[in-house]
Amino acid sequence: MTTEYDVIVIGAGAVGENVADRAVQGGLSTAIVEAELVGGECSYWACMPSKALLRAGEVVRAAQNVDGAKQAVTGSIDPAAVFARRDSFTSNWDDSGQADWVKGAGIDLVRGHAVFTGVKQLTVTASDGTVTELRARHGIVVSTGSVALLPDIPGLAEAKPWTSREATSAKSAPARLTVVGGGVVACELATAYASLGTTVVLVSRGGLLANQEPFAGELVADALRDLGVTLKLGASPSEVRRDDAGIVRTTLQGGEVIESEEILVATGRLPRTGDLGLETIGLTPGDWLTTDDTLLVLGDDGRPLDGEWLYATGDVNHRALLTHQGKYQARAAGDVVAARATGKPLATAPWGRHAATADHEAVPQVTFTDPQVASVGLTAAAAEKAGYRIRVVDYEIGNVAGASVHTDGYKGTARMVVDEDRKVVLGVTFVGPDVQELVHSATVAVVGEVPLSRLWHAVPSYPTISEVWLRLLETYGRDDSA
Repeated sequence: MTTEYDVIVIGAGAVGENVADRAVQGGLSTAIVEAELVGGECSYWACMPSKALLRAGEVVRAAQNVDGAKQAVTGSIDPAAVFARRDSFTSNWDDSGQADWVKGAGIDLVRGHAVFTGVKQLTVTASDGTVTELRARHGIVVSTGSVALLPDIPGLAEAKPWTSREATSAKSAPARLTVVGGGVVACELATAYASLGTTVVLVSRGGLLANQEPFAGELVADALRDLGVTLKLGASPSEVRRDDAGIVRTTLQGGEVIESEEILVATGRLPRTGDLGLETIGLTPGDWLTTDDTLLVLGDDGRPLDGEWLYATGDVNHRALLTHQGKYQARAAGDVVAARATGKPLATAPWGRHAATADHEAVPQVTFTDPQVASVGLTAAAAEKAGYRIRVVDYEIGNVAGASVHTDGYKGTARMVVDEDRKVVLGVTFVGPDVQELVHSATVAVVGEVPLSRLWHAVPSYPTISEVWLRLLETYGRDDSA
């Protein structure tokens, strides 16, 4: 017996939940299929637990950097309390609260692993072996996310390395931790565990945060060294072995050996599409699902599948591997499915309601190291590669009055990338304490393509760190004719 719904979503993470919610609001009967925990990676193994692990160290250092407050910081971080607080954010990996939300939103939850058996058709196998046949009248949305990439290093798999999942769900901090990678996950978790008292060695074949402006990685590297992290940049493991006593020995190219209780591998992500039965609908298992801006999956010919019924949102489409960007796509996709199902017109032009336009050149991101890195839009290098004629404006945030009050010896940099032909902002990067709260103003400027001449009239309150906007514009030079 097959159960039919207007739309079926595979994956009940934050992205899938948003797709399903929008589809229900659009008047469609909706089911969501989940093989693990409702709430997904962000709730239990990524965004929330990692930020909970980072927060205590950030707060203590913030107090230590303000004279008068630092004298009150006489103790050290309590790792057990940090892990307990982390557990509260993951609800101890109990998804009943989120499952209740799904039900309350009018979405049917089907637990189990989904496999395509044909166009608009799925078989879902539950953990107890129960099989459910599902069929979608209008669309299926794949929101299965991504998994950690394990590089092909001799002995690595056998050494049972940590990925981000194990690192964010650990019950205690190891005495020593080797981190392999130089991206966001590697830098954040190196910060978190160093704050908890772990001796951390970070190994990266390049610099840190390579996709950000160069100064971002440099400032984060300095901060990690200040935390006691040993950086091995321009280095790669050639072999990893865990001995009978549980000690991991990581041999670098060149022969140096690093010993630690655990090794965390954070070198990239792979799409969670290998076991969905994609071959039955003409797609390749294990591939990213390429989409257009309405989130319709495209075949090898670059066209949507016949019937325009298959969608992909979140990490699995490789557009922007960020929870907030996946939720943005989810809102668009849910609205698209509902509009197509009910015959309503679609607004698919750039920046229309049914187009995920921001994925291309207006993606905001925060790296929660200490200092934080907050950015949106294009870096200078990316803008030049895209063919824009640009001007780059830098300003030291510590020279802003609000920053000097906020933190003694405030150290940070702001960069604005300007499209010289249109006189609008293409990208902004802030690095410094608490700059994460600045990024949305930059996002509005980039998405809104606000002319610099109009930005002059957006007056920052004094004394706040936001006054850096005025300093960036002053450094650029006022041009009333822009």
